[in-house]
Amino acid sequence: MKKIKVGIAGLGRLGKVHARNLAFKIPNAQLQAACSLVPAELEYAQKELGVSQLYGDYKEMLEKADIDAVVIVTTSTEHCWQIRAALEAGKHVFTDKPLGVTTEECKMAEEAVEKHPDRIFFLGFMRRFDPSYAYAKQKIREGAIGTPYMVKATGIDPESLVEGAVKFAATSGGIFLDMAIHDIDLMRWFLEADPVEVYAAGATFKHPEFKKAGDDETGAAMYRFENGALGFVHVGRTAAHGYHVETEIIGTEGSLRISPVPEKNLCRIYGKNGAVTECVSGFPERFAQAYLLEMEEFINCAAAGRKPEVTVYDGTRSTQIGFATTQAWKKGEAVKIRYER
Repeated sequence: MKKIKVGIAGLGRLGKVHARNLAFKIPNAQLQAACSLVPAELEYAQKELGVSQLYGDYKEMLEKADIDAVVIVTTSTEHCWQIRAALEAGKHVFTDKPLGVTTEECKMAEEAVEKHPDRIFFLGFMRRFDPSYAYAKQKIREGAIGTPYMVKATGIDPESLVEGAVKFAATSGGIFLDMAIHDIDLMRWFLEADPVEVYAAGATFKHPEFKKAGDDETGAAMYRFENGALGFVHVGRTAAHGYHVETEIIGTEGSLRISPVPEKNLCRIYGKNGAVTECVSGFPERFAQAYLLEMEEFINCAAAGRKPEVTVYDGTRSTQIGFATTQAWKKGEAVKIRYER
């Protein structure tokens, strides 16, 4: 079996998830190199993952490391130039979402992908690989709910992590760009259409620090799609019970509902507090299998020279929709969504 030698850039919370999967759980992957600006993260790669090729400079890793592919899990503002540099160096590329933080950056990434058709480019919209979401998509294709015409999506981070959200609120791009990108992608995927108009609003009742940073702790948006379908997104940062992600797809003949209760597992505790279902604590726990499956697919695509379903253009569209949603939120009025070609 051909092994794909991989270098990873970024070993933060999600970077470590990808790195462990590459190092220990994907047989045809070999984690060969790691790059980080944080010495402790490189020490982690060396001691915990057995990586010997360590770099503090991304370009140096591309130039010197013995790798076939790069996994980019760095700050969002760095993604697009790192994508281009890796492709120009002849590497296959996996990048976490978002593709970029501006349309101009996304276009730069598109051009780089188009110039290197022999290389695999993979965008980390991992919810498409979550078994429950993938099953819902399969049922839609089978006609189980007729024609889907509405998606309602909720994504709320746990209150226990709100301190970190407040810390980065001023530089996050706003609640919708920060939190709704996966829901936007899922709406497009399930409805097989793009939104053409959005109205959005925000609210802050518990943590005024968000308002001081020009942000909100909760946001809601409504989308009208080109085929007449509707989308609703509710994002927030103060779920008392844990990490809450829920999606409902409504069709002409029925509906599908994914994770109405974000259960930790199938165990229910019966005691003095009644019947209690513990909830997942965060995205690494809820989407652990999805992260593994998407990375397996990237490695398999690289090994076989097969193009993945998720494209660079999906990343650009989601970013454009995210910006339009943010504009509607700031203006307090409906915004027409225009896609730059």
